[in-house]
Amino acid sequence: MSIASAYSAVVAGHLCLDIIPDLSASTAAGFAASFAPGRLTQVGGLSFSTGGPVSNVGLALHRLGIATHLMGKVGSDALGDIVLQLVRARDESLAQAMVVDSDAHTSYTIVINPPGIDRYFLHDPGANDTFGPEDIDYEALKSARLFHFGYPPLMRRMYADDGREVAELLRRAKQSGITTSLDMAMPDPGSAAGRANWPRILAVALPFVDVFAPSIEELLFMLRPDQLAELERRADDDILPLLTPELLSDVTAELLALGPAILCLKLGYRGLYLRTSSADRLANMGRACPDDVTVWAEREMWSPCFVVDLIGAAGSGDSTIAGFLAALLRGMSPQEAVTMAVAVGACNVEAADTLSSLRSWGETQARVQAGWPRRELRIDASGWEFDSTHRLWERFNL
Repeated sequence: MSIASAYSAVVAGHLCLDIIPDLSASTAAGFAASFAPGRLTQVGGLSFSTGGPVSNVGLALHRLGIATHLMGKVGSDALGDIVLQLVRARDESLAQAMVVDSDAHTSYTIVINPPGIDRYFLHDPGANDTFGPEDIDYEALKSARLFHFGYPPLMRRMYADDGREVAELLRRAKQSGITTSLDMAMPDPGSAAGRANWPRILAVALPFVDVFAPSIEELLFMLRPDQLAELERRADDDILPLLTPELLSDVTAELLALGPAILCLKLGYRGLYLRTSSADRLANMGRACPDDVTVWAEREMWSPCFVVDLIGAAGSGDSTIAGFLAALLRGMSPQEAVTMAVAVGACNVEAADTLSSLRSWGETQARVQAGWPRRELRIDASGWEFDSTHRLWERFNL
């Protein structure tokens, strides 16, 4: 099937309205000092953007030239009207499968995004908490190659009952012959989602997932909370400098045993880590299966980020995954796929919102091919070698 065919990708799951005050005139230190109880903090204008993977991944895929179908749920209220208006402004067809629930209110997130530091989120899940398997148009999946579902930790029915409904949703999607992709989000540790049985949820869901793409923090929170707490204690909360190839290899071996064909771990400013399963498992990925599974089989890669002037990180992980999925749909090699993934993610952080700084696929490729510099990444672990052509690290003795 050509990537130009109708609905090559379907993106479903969490959808919200991002409400983003302009903090570009602030500094990280100044903002931290002024944002205190009883203080007035002057900011710039306000922008609205759709958020969550339905928007961030779906609209990024659309921008990257992939015909995309969106399936999210909003309430019958003013915020829902804004969400639908923003989606339709990009392409009227994108909103055709949206669910409008008169008994729910639209989810929103206030994004506090000071320059130079990670962002804060104030989030109301709204209609996402009522999203269930019945909200997917399974008939539409029959004409698509890829189904991406995102953020079950922010959707009550998806993590309730040890993940029974998210597993059912993914199972029904997989029955259509489509390639399935799953992304996560970090839940509030004190919420019901934070207390959910995530090892059990992953165990029942991942057998129906072809591409699994969490962040390393999300993954450790769900599978190894004690290890995450120890890393946070040692690193004063920023665990990224402590990540090692040995840690990533160890935790992904545990994940591969649960069933996925491809694992993409988002590592923030330290890049993207890829690990793949056997050729036999890859051959059963569905309609977005690579043409030559032997090129993809049993690979381990770590791609550094590109150098950019960071404006805001909202949606950067989703854009990274959109870049990877677009490359997979275009039949690229794993080295090319992880490179384009971090390239799209890097473009994303050059603006405060989630989409405005994304470029077309051709423009992004041209930027990479013109010698766009990368951040330094050094790996001294056994078996890892630097690929000077693609400017990433690979391990060859899996």
